Amino acid sequence: MSGTDEAVVVGVDGSASATRAVRFAAREAASRHRPLLVTHAFTWALVPTVLGPGLASPGDVGLRTAAQRLVSDAVEVAEKAAPGLVVSGEVRDGAPATVLLHHARQAHMIVIGDRGLGGFTGLILGSVAVQVSAYAPECPVLVVKGDADRAGPVVVGVDGSPISERAIAFAFEEAAIRRAALVAVLAWRYPEPIGPAGDMLPEIYDQDDLLREEARVLESAVAPWCARYPAVRVTRRLYPGRPSKVLVEESHAAQLTVVGGRGRGGFKGLLLGSVSHAVLHHAQSPVAIVHK
Repeated sequence: MSGTDEAVVVGVDGSASATRAVRFAAREAASRHRPLLVTHAFTWALVPTVLGPGLASPGDVGLRTAAQRLVSDAVEVAEKAAPGLVVSGEVRDGAPATVLLHHARQAHMIVIGDRGLGGFTGLILGSVAVQVSAYAPECPVLVVKGDADRAGPVVVGVDGSPISERAIAFAFEEAAIRRAALVAVLAWRYPEPIGPAGDMLPEIYDQDDLLREEARVLESAVAPWCARYPAVRVTRRLYPGRPSKVLVEESHAAQLTVVGGRGRGGFKGLLLGSVSHAVLHHAQSPVAIVHK
């Protein structure tokens, strides 16, 4: 493969999480008729003297050989997971997040495991997964976590924002490819009256009107995609409550949970909204973050 244009790119580091991601990425690439690029970010070992090109120490040469073997093994895993898939591998100098973000400019999607070899015990999600999910707006990022082989529906969060629309489009495509049902979820919180502690303020909204408005937002968001993907069975779900909590609960039965990078409540300048951040950390299924 000459480049990464429109390829599915998966990052590997030799961890069990990365191996799961390779299998997941291979199936994604095969189902979308895309080539797969397996990439490993190689960081040269620190040495007392600055070495010029071609002056790497024997230890560094051994490390690079080990890295190349790691990639070869991952390529073999991908080929077994999706026979006939076009797979290539590379060892690229740089930090893992930097290498993956470089590929994100041209890739069809980026796939990574939730935690690699460099993760600290007790962390819910590795730093590379968080960085790439936040800073790769050019293509979707799939973080492989939870049960990656579950045969449940594709779940997508809806809030009426432009980024939510892109997430819905991606979720419908995934559901069609996987021949899975789709669950479109819209959660909201009732307005909270503001006043001194203990004060009971009168209702300033009608709950039935609010419910009808949220139902209208949900229906208008999914209707065009239902027409485009008539074979996808769609369930619409409205919940009062925090969107992140609702989506995490829905992820327990999902084979994939899809969220936009930032919703209608996001603050300008934040690359990853509070809902997507919470889902990324706590979902019990693979998560797709869609920015555009």
